[in-house]
Amino acid sequence: MAERRIAVAFSGGRDSTALLHATLQQAMHDDVQVLALHVHHGLSPQADVWLAHCAAQCHRWARRGLAVEFVEQRIADSPPKGESIEAWARDVRYRALAAMALAHNVSVVLLAHHRRDQAETVLLQALRGAGVAGLAGMPRSVQRDGITWLRPWLDWPRAEIEAYVRRHRLAYVDDASNADPRFARNRLRLQVWPTLEGAFPQAETVLASTAEWAQQASALLAEIAAQDLAQLGGAEGTLDVDAWMRLSTARRGNALRAWLQQRQGTAAPANLVVRLLAELPTARNARWPLGDAELRLYRGRVSLVPNPAAAQAAVLRATLSVLRAGRYVLPDWQGVLQIGRVKEGGVPLAWLAQLELRSRVGGEQFQAGAGRPPRSLKKQYQEAGVPMWERGGPLIYSGGQLVFVPGLGLDARVVGLPGQPQVALRWLPLDDNG
Repeated sequence: MAERRIAVAFSGGRDSTALLHATLQQAMHDDVQVLALHVHHGLSPQADVWLAHCAAQCHRWARRGLAVEFVEQRIADSPPKGESIEAWARDVRYRALAAMALAHNVSVVLLAHHRRDQAETVLLQALRGAGVAGLAGMPRSVQRDGITWLRPWLDWPRAEIEAYVRRHRLAYVDDASNADPRFARNRLRLQVWPTLEGAFPQAETVLASTAEWAQQASALLAEIAAQDLAQLGGAEGTLDVDAWMRLSTARRGNALRAWLQQRQGTAAPANLVVRLLAELPTARNARWPLGDAELRLYRGRVSLVPNPAAAQAAVLRATLSVLRAGRYVLPDWQGVLQIGRVKEGGVPLAWLAQLELRSRVGGEQFQAGAGRPPRSLKKQYQEAGVPMWERGGPLIYSGGQLVFVPGLGLDARVVGLPGQPQVALRWLPLDDNG
């Protein structure tokens, strides 16, 4: 029987230390292997000390017979100039946790957020002018990047976790940056929360309950939006403005926000939604910028179109060495490259020793079969009927020759001869790798 595994995001702080310890106690009874996933951001001078502490702690517990394995990942990048350090650190942390979990065949990761964290999140979102989705705070369970993320302590007050740490005499690291007032959550926690709790002792409980109500409201709005969008869609995800105008004002806004998030993958800026609500009813042909893309209104339909200049600037490139069959997690492309041995119809394994991975920029030529002429990827996609959402992932080159295209497969020019060791390539988005 396959080994049962679960992972805990383990920073070494009080909350994650307590969660890892509690998980290990339960795992003894359930015969479960626990992975402690540690992300080394490199932002603090103490980062190496924290990593060493976490590794040593796991080693001590393992020597006592607890089923724990320590896994680490170092982040080589740094926050881009002008970007929020908090947001950057959060994003790279989740990507790193997902990559480590998937690489070790783990599909569930536990996070140590508790009720005070939830209350703080709701208050911060309210101060930022967030809508219902923002006020919903953090979900107890969510599937993302091929991982089920669970927050088992979201209903627990901070005081109970502190008591657990004292009772079991758990050592943990203390991040000095938690006292840095440059970060919004720290300002709330240090300067606002003591006064708020003094005036309203039930603030933590009430704000956490607000998140639960908002989660229900957000789910209901999503259901309504799905019903409306089913009537408003068109070819390749366009929005039919005439049909959209027949909705009530409230449902227009709800459907528009849902459609934008569906097309872009992230929530659209509130000011753009307000502008579209005002301008779409009377506009004929128009354009609105949206990040690295733009919205275009043409013949009564709105579509989201990549901005060529921005796309060119955002091209990803990387290298990969494949010496054997297996799974290769590529977080920058949000997917997994699977390599499997085949007897025929594959590419010689030697071709994969030094690969270059590139984003699509246009002008690439792909040969779909022996004796057929190379044609542009756009034409090959259209001829093969590959939908837009299956065209993601990197183009894979070896020695300048295009080898593999997600959605299309191997280029006919690299298919091996009989008798050569061959492999087949398959690209899977992280969402398909639970």
